[in-house]
Amino acid sequence: MPLTPMLQHIPLTSAYLCQDCNCVGNCSVRCPACASQVLMGLAGILDREVEQIPQRHYAYGPALVA
Repeated sequence: MPLTPMLQHIPLTSAYLCQDCNCVGNCSVRCPACASQVLMGLAGILDREVEQIPQRHYAYGPALVA
């Protein structure tokens, strides 16, 4: 039987990047890979609001004749 990697889902609100080993985990206290405490929450960086593209509105008025 071939080995397949186990897929995991970590919500962005509980995803933390270890700044020592660059692994992502869901523990805000210690990195699950190297036990480092130097973690950065990813939600504050990656959870951005979608920018709205401004729409141009054209107003039609009477023509000016010289």
